[in-house]
Amino acid sequence: MGEAREVTEPIQEDRRQGLPDRRENPLERRTGVDRRSGWDRRRGPGRRRPDERRAAEEGEMNDEQFELIMAIDAYKRANNRPFPSYTEILEIIKALGYRKIAEPKSLNEVKP
Repeated sequence: MGEAREVTEPIQEDRRQGLPDRRENPLERRTGVDRRSGWDRRRGPGRRRPDERRAAEEGEMNDEQFELIMAIDAYKRANNRPFPSYTEILEIIKALGYRKIAEPKSLNEVKP
């Protein structure tokens, strides 16, 4: 076997060396501004909302959109289908009570 070689590069010192340990600081460090929104604050600590419910509560979805999302999600769970077809989605929409009663519009006229 070979001889042990001498290391010529200096060993870097730990950057934290000489600084006090933050964990032993008796002061409360959580004194910053509470950045949670009103909905999060009302829920209490440790409670997470599903993305769909959060989007609905924050105004990104209206009630009809949320109802459709929840109906599709329930259908996927009940039928073990991660991606329902357009035909299945149409069945879900009809099951929610939607019927075609107006004349068709151009898709350019429909606002997202």
